[in-house]
Amino acid sequence: MTIKLEPSWLAVLQPEFDKEYMNTLKQFLVTEQQQHTVYPPNGEIFSAFTHTPFDKVRVVILGQDPYHGPGEAHGLSFSVKKGIRVPPSLRNIYKELQSDVGITPPPHGHLIEWAQRGVLLLNTVLTVRHKSANSHQKKGWEQFTDQAIRELNARRKNIVFILWGAKAKAKKVLIDTSNHHVIESGHPSPLAVRHGFFGSKPFSKTNAFFASIENPPIDWSLTP
Repeated sequence: MTIKLEPSWLAVLQPEFDKEYMNTLKQFLVTEQQQHTVYPPNGEIFSAFTHTPFDKVRVVILGQDPYHGPGEAHGLSFSVKKGIRVPPSLRNIYKELQSDVGITPPPHGHLIEWAQRGVLLLNTVLTVRHKSANSHQKKGWEQFTDQAIRELNARRKNIVFILWGAKAKAKKVLIDTSNHHVIESGHPSPLAVRHGFFGSKPFSKTNAFFASIENPPIDWSLTP
């Protein structure tokens, strides 16, 4: 596991790397990588913490674990790099984006521009075994990413947390809603998308909150 975090994130999360659960997680990953294909590649595990500095986070979009197909996961929740087929959940996110704020989706699924504009695209579990969804759950990643949420909650103000689906909504207990804004809905996956995701308007609701506190909106557009 290559530990590569932007300095402002490292300043608040460094203590986690010295804890016993992290040592156990590292050993688990070494064994997994020897025996299986693991996504994303080592250098991209912490991409969310590389592209969106701690002090620049304005929005958090929580995913679960990474995509588990070849070339898909690259450390940003729901995102795939250019040249990779847009996954079904992201296609549904794009449909809601167009319906909500009128933005025509790009032909790719690379969300790095959102990350660079302050949208932390964070999975609660940061690695996964090839073609084995949820295979790295309850190995320690949740403790690490929960701490990241706690640090944002405690040290920052007026972050919008977008929680899609039951697992993301469960993280609401980590968030002080008197200091931050939470938007909840169903998950964009094909199995759940019609149970509260379509029509939930997360993008316009985010910018309406920022307007209410006289902060600039998020530019949700993506370069084709």
